[in-house]
Amino acid sequence: MSEPPVVRVGSLPTPAVALLRALHDALDLPLPGLTDADERAYHVLMHDRASQARVILECALLDNHDLGPAAERLTAWTAGLPVTYTPWTDDRGAA
Repeated sequence: MSEPPVVRVGSLPTPAVALLRALHDALDLPLPGLTDADERAYHVLMHDRASQARVILECALLDNHDLGPAAERLTAWTAGLPVTYTPWTDDRGAA
């Protein structure tokens, strides 16, 4: 039995890397602050961005869409849904 081939990001076509980066950026949200409003806003934003990422992936995987424009579309959607809540910070007990 042979080992599966090793595939690294650097060996992927540029559009595939762009889509991976767009997916990462869409889902990489800072943790919310301690208020209930911040928690709610974080969860709504994560849900919306994850839904958009799922749509992009479905179109790419099932409908054979071009990965470059798919990455551009997800990047634009992500820019349209910015972080509006207060991110959590660790002040290490500073007063």
